[in-house]
Amino acid sequence: MPKTPSSSSNPAARSWHGFLNRFSLLDDKADDTMIDESLRAGVELRGATPWILMFAIFVASIGLNVNSTAVIIGAMLISPLMGPIMGIGYGIGIYDFTLIRKSVGNLLIATLISLLTSTVYFALSPLTEAHSELLARTSPTIWDVLIALFGGFAGIIGVTRKEKTNVIPGVAIATALMPPLCTAGYGLANGNWAYFLGAFYLFSINCVYIAAAAVLVIGLLNPPHKQFVDPVMETRVKRVLFLVVVLTGLPSLYLAYRLVGNEVFHNKASQFVRQEFNFPKSHVVEIGITPKNKHVEVTLIGDRLSARTIDTIRTHLPATGLKGAILTVHQAGDDNIDINTLRDGIVKELSGNELALASRDQQIADLRRKVTWSAQSAQLTAELTAQYPDLTDILIGEGVGAAPPEEANGESADSAAAASTQTETAPETAPETAPVPILVAHSAKRLSRQDMARIEDWFRVRTQSKAARIAID
Repeated sequence: MPKTPSSSSNPAARSWHGFLNRFSLLDDKADDTMIDESLRAGVELRGATPWILMFAIFVASIGLNVNSTAVIIGAMLISPLMGPIMGIGYGIGIYDFTLIRKSVGNLLIATLISLLTSTVYFALSPLTEAHSELLARTSPTIWDVLIALFGGFAGIIGVTRKEKTNVIPGVAIATALMPPLCTAGYGLANGNWAYFLGAFYLFSINCVYIAAAAVLVIGLLNPPHKQFVDPVMETRVKRVLFLVVVLTGLPSLYLAYRLVGNEVFHNKASQFVRQEFNFPKSHVVEIGITPKNKHVEVTLIGDRLSARTIDTIRTHLPATGLKGAILTVHQAGDDNIDINTLRDGIVKELSGNELALASRDQQIADLRRKVTWSAQSAQLTAELTAQYPDLTDILIGEGVGAAPPEEANGESADSAAAASTQTETAPETAPETAPVPILVAHSAKRLSRQDMARIEDWFRVRTQSKAARIAID
């Protein structure tokens, strides 16, 4: 009876199995006992851990307050919040409800400590403006869910390895557990409930999806775990967990949909204004776009557009994907025009024109100087050759003189220091370095000192520069 070819004798099968083995989570997995001890130890919130948490919250709050990304990242690296969240996922994965209760309790305590610490800081801080780093934590979307989920996968896989790597610090930075809590504290300190709810929702997303990722990976690794006596209860628990994950993520889908819709409306409105308000004697100085109300506000300077022209432009809104949008046009002479906006727009446009004109004038001046030098160099070369036929390889041009570090005329150190201080405190009054005319030539026979002095005097008179220099070898 012929033997069935085994996978070991099939090159394609061997290649496929070798490829799959590269993704095996069992090769470098740590011992189950070591994994259990590591995850349970991370749940603890005693001794130095609460102090580290409070100090990290202070650092993160300061970073958000001064809008420093580096400071915020540093705070996330020292944060101990990841331990209880991983403990919840591990406890669910092995059906250890004692560990789950302990992890949830420690996470709640850590959350309360973080909220209290950040609220106290922002209540006392004289800086009350909400910067970009803080605002970024107030509107979570589906992308934050994905970051938390994939970050949780990376985190739990890193914890279960024999060789510990920098995965956990990276996950702490990517998922950003601390900044949302600090932002929630900012909302409490300033009575801004929208900030508080948005930031706390982002923190909840991170907690739930990091724990969910831990549950899935622990299920794949299948460490020793407790079994339910009642299969019905086991099924019920799994359904509750699934429901929590889904309900936590659903609002983020709506927020993501709204964010994308607002961005699309903003881009279409900007393009619409650029295309429709392109008139030779009327210019757009300000565009106000409010996606929430589908409102596009345009401020114009120059010749007034007629009401008929504006009405015609409004009829083009549906064709550009702005159906239902409201277009408001402000022109010079309107009672409701924002004078400050108009003034700022005019100043901005005039400043841009002045800079462009100044740059163009400078380029013209440089070109004229080059043309003048070209003609003058040819004339000077002819005059010099007529007087000194032995001179060859004559080059005439301009250079920039550099002041020596120490004055040669014996000025005191105090005078030099005073001049340096004056230059540093008033750089706008420092004179520009003038170009220095330079003559370089080669002589077939050695010239006398009198001839060298005569040539230098002649060159200075002809170039009308006392700083002119010659170099003849």
